[in-house]
Amino acid sequence: MNHTITITKRISIYIIGLFLLSLGATFSILAGIGVSPVTSLPYALALTTPLSVGITTVFANFAFIILQAIILKEIRWKNFFIQLIISFLFGFFMDFTIWLTKGLPEATSIVLIIVYLAISLIIIALALLLYFTANLPTMPYDSLTYVIANTWKMPFSKAKITSDMLNVVLSLVICLLFIQSFGAIGIGTFIAAYGIGKIVGVLLHKLQPSLKQWVYKNN
Repeated sequence: MNHTITITKRISIYIIGLFLLSLGATFSILAGIGVSPVTSLPYALALTTPLSVGITTVFANFAFIILQAIILKEIRWKNFFIQLIISFLFGFFMDFTIWLTKGLPEATSIVLIIVYLAISLIIIALALLLYFTANLPTMPYDSLTYVIANTWKMPFSKAKITSDMLNVVLSLVICLLFIQSFGAIGIGTFIAAYGIGKIVGVLLHKLQPSLKQWVYKNN
C-alpha cells in the first residue's frame, strides 16, 4: 500500500513537471528572443513547416530516440516505447499550453519580454525539480545526453553542453536555410542555457530534500 502511494506521488509530480516544462517553453516562445536549447529544434521545425509545435516536438523526440539506437547499436524496445509515450504526452502539453496562453499580449515591449523570459526560466526550473525528483524514465533528449555521456565516457555536464550545442546549431541551420533568420535561436537561448541551470541548482538544494521526504515518507 505504501509503495502504491509513493508511485502515485512520483507519477503525479512527473506529469506536473512535464506540464510545467511545456508551459515554461511556451513562455520562452512568447518572449520572442530565442527558446531554450531543448526546445530549439521542435520550434525551428514548427517555424519552417505548417506543423504545430506539439507535433514537431514528437518528431524531434523520435529523432532523439533513433540517435540513441544508432549510438548504442541496438534498440531497447521497452525504453523506446516508454520514451515515445512521454514524447506524445509532452507534445500534447506543448500545444495545450500554447492554446492556453494565446490570449496573452504579445511581447512588444522590453518589459514584457523580460517578464515572459523570467516566468519561463522560473517555471522550467521548477518543472525540472519535479521531473528529476520523480526519478522516472527521462525524456528522449535527456536520455540521449546520458547515452552520449556513457558511450564516450564524458561527464554528464560536458555531454549536456554537447547535446545543447548540437541542437542549437541544427536549429540555426534549419532556420537560416528555410526562413533566412535566426528563428528559434536568440539571446534568450543562451540566457536559458545558463540561467535555468543556476535556478535549478538553488531549487534542488533548497526544496528537493523536503519534496523527497513527502514523496517517500510512506516507505
